[in-house]
Amino acid sequence: MAKKIVIIGAGPTGLGAAYRLHEEGHDNWQIFEKNHYIGGLSASFKDEHGFTWDVGGHVMFSHYKYFDELVDKLLADEYLEHLRESWIWIMERFVPYPFQNNIRYLPREKVWECVQGLMEAQYNQAETHDFKEWLYKTFGNGIADIFMLPQNKKTWAHPPEKMNKEWIAERVSIIDLKRILKNIILARDDISWGPNNRFKFPLYGGTGGLFNKFMPYIEHNLQLQKELSRIDIEKKRLKFTDGTETAYDILINTAPLDIFINRLIPTQEALSAAAARLEHNSGFIVGIGIKKACPSNKCWMYFPQADSPFYRVTYFSNYSPNNVPEGDYYSLMCETSFSEYKQVDKNTIIEDTIQGLINSKLISERDREHIVSTHPIQVEYLYPIPSLKRDRALGVIQPYLMQHNIYSRGRFGAWLYEIGNMDHSVMQGVELVDYLLSGKPEATWQTI
Repeated sequence: MAKKIVIIGAGPTGLGAAYRLHEEGHDNWQIFEKNHYIGGLSASFKDEHGFTWDVGGHVMFSHYKYFDELVDKLLADEYLEHLRESWIWIMERFVPYPFQNNIRYLPREKVWECVQGLMEAQYNQAETHDFKEWLYKTFGNGIADIFMLPQNKKTWAHPPEKMNKEWIAERVSIIDLKRILKNIILARDDISWGPNNRFKFPLYGGTGGLFNKFMPYIEHNLQLQKELSRIDIEKKRLKFTDGTETAYDILINTAPLDIFINRLIPTQEALSAAAARLEHNSGFIVGIGIKKACPSNKCWMYFPQADSPFYRVTYFSNYSPNNVPEGDYYSLMCETSFSEYKQVDKNTIIEDTIQGLINSKLISERDREHIVSTHPIQVEYLYPIPSLKRDRALGVIQPYLMQHNIYSRGRFGAWLYEIGNMDHSVMQGVELVDYLLSGKPEATWQTI
């Protein structure tokens, strides 16, 4: 009989694994999800006023042929395609993203400050040990102080000096000084960098509109509202908070790794100590629905300044007209992070968000009367932090789990932000199943 594979979590990674098991004809599997819905952080919700909200800013772009073909199969023609319009609000103006390629928009003295720092950085041969040092060495004092450090502090809610630099890869546009100087002299916008400069978005249902399409392929083996409480690694049995139990031969975990480790029995002190070194941030996603025609074609914007709580805002109504009620409405989705290093008052987050939108000139004071929906979503696990302690902790945890036929993958299952995009996450599930069934190496997870 085929080995029984159990999947914990029906987010993108769990759904990718489940779909692949179905596709490969391996029938002996189950997937358990603690929520009453699937999709995890890629789920979407419709509020009482008819606005659809995602759990943060998601766009569909891909590094994989398999993922592209899967999206085409699931969505068919029910998607829109967009050219990225991404901006940074700074010094009372919008600067095109990426910032370092478009510094010509800054006041002239700040342009020179950035250029001077860039030139000095070209000769900086100092070894860097953390993300903060890497930012100064790569971009120089001007760009680092004006944008990179304040933006990253707001996004991560962790000090950059406590983060490693190995996660960066394609996430940050590296410096091409000749290109930057050419942009300044020729007054040229430079906005095409990055893998997500063109992206797809579901026509209906937000990002969750994609992941809900997995349901026909997995529903016969899916159980919702099943929260894991204990994993007996010796007996290979799982216990859930409702008192039910099930056995497994192979376990795929996509739940947060620190929580998962603390549910193992017998308790492993070395694993628990390693899990305690894993850090994450949390967040508030505040949706603001406005009864007016949308005033902008922008997609999303970054906000490094201290006069707003959020680090990013998305014109979510621009992604699909079905994200808002019929008529003249638009929606802003505002993301604010918090942690032990950066506190947020949940009692005032909606008002703080609205005031931040006013301070950033996205809306006016008079627009308050046009706000018809405020929808806060609190997210306990937003980003896994690529901390200085992370890799040593994972080096203890992952080998032990795999020795016991437990495979932890996904944004928080693998705890690797650098392979935490939507396509990465789905493919971690797909590639793991290929490894389990046929021994094919996991290209995504093993590249880290």
